[in-house]
Amino acid sequence: MNSKTLALLERSLHRVLTLLVAALLIFPLGPATLPPSDTIERIRAYTRAYEFDYEAWTFNAFRVKVTQNLLDTERYLDLDAQRQVVLDYLALVEDIQRTEDEIATLYADPNLPDPDAATAEARARLDALAVRRADLGPLTESILQAMVATVAADFGLTLGGQPVPPVLYHSTPLPWALIVSPRDRIEQIRNISLQTETTLEQHIELEDAVAAGLDYSTLVVPVGGIGTYPTMVIQTTNLNFLVEVVAHEWIHNYLTLRPLGFLYDATPELRTMNETTANIAGKEIGAELIRRYFPEFAPPPPAPPAEPAPEPENTAPPPPTEPPPFDFRAEMHETRLTVDGLLAQGKIEEAEAYMEARRQFFWDNGYRIRKLNQAYFAFYGAYADVPGGAAGEDPVGAAVRDLRAGSADLEAFIDSIAWLTSFEALLETLAE
Repeated sequence: MNSKTLALLERSLHRVLTLLVAALLIFPLGPATLPPSDTIERIRAYTRAYEFDYEAWTFNAFRVKVTQNLLDTERYLDLDAQRQVVLDYLALVEDIQRTEDEIATLYADPNLPDPDAATAEARARLDALAVRRADLGPLTESILQAMVATVAADFGLTLGGQPVPPVLYHSTPLPWALIVSPRDRIEQIRNISLQTETTLEQHIELEDAVAAGLDYSTLVVPVGGIGTYPTMVIQTTNLNFLVEVVAHEWIHNYLTLRPLGFLYDATPELRTMNETTANIAGKEIGAELIRRYFPEFAPPPPAPPAEPAPEPENTAPPPPTEPPPFDFRAEMHETRLTVDGLLAQGKIEEAEAYMEARRQFFWDNGYRIRKLNQAYFAFYGAYADVPGGAAGEDPVGAAVRDLRAGSADLEAFIDSIAWLTSFEALLETLAE
């Protein structure tokens, strides 16, 4: 068998594998087949008209993937050409975002008598840019998919030498997520995806309606990616963030074929284990991809510690020092600890009043948080790959970080945590 025939056979097997794994991921046999609970149905009475259509999105994403897979264009480009395609795409997305902002600003200008006429040229330009994105986007995705797959394989995250499932993602405007938590504790009991086009006014109306009707804490949040198959990934001009999200969401696909991911929503602890694992692995894979393929985007190495200043010869008092910069993570960590303490004492109203006061404090320091409540912490606290912040003193994230620190490499860490089915099992693994 010559090399050309072998390459064609490998590509054919890869396509068959992709379709088989996609069928397994799209039509899960586990928790998704369980009958809906009373809680979700009561919440959906408010959200059903605004919910995102995953079936239609997945169908369209697969159509794009199959077309690009058949074209196989990226295999005919050398590395320099592939890099240029990615950079051209980032510049195109930046141009699209700039044009969208221009149109939004013109429509918001009360001094314009005819905003439709004033935005006609910009809207025509935006249409042309959208056509270019439709052409360039799938090729860019294929290139970055191959790069993530190569790095993941080098980290040992393979089956038979290939990442399984194959890395597939599609960048589109993402749905919003309505997060629902009880008021007496911080726990995400529901995450409902809302249509991309829903407005801020609709978000607030839904939050208020569910909160008032069911006595829950609610918040609509943006997301950077969703672990469907193909995965959904945000449209962004930040290459470092983009490849990190692509890797993060692929890790969710990888874990879905193993107990940890299969049981993602079984308990709050398992959700935190999943998200913290995906954050850790996504950052490591993303950083290696940037180092290998786009070194000009790699962050600079940390500065060496400063030499201690010599002792002054006189005894004059030192000059006044500038106040330390605002530390968002430390302040949010303190907020979470105080809220946990108040809720543990049953002081729900006091906790909510405190969170609103802290929200205004963050706002005054440049952090535009629209609502700070139990749902906020329930969502953001699950991403605990870095100590502190919204996770507070939740021991789950710390245990995942300890497991990574004690693992020989990323492969050993993922292979260990992927087969765990509870937080107790994680603690037992650490004890061993």
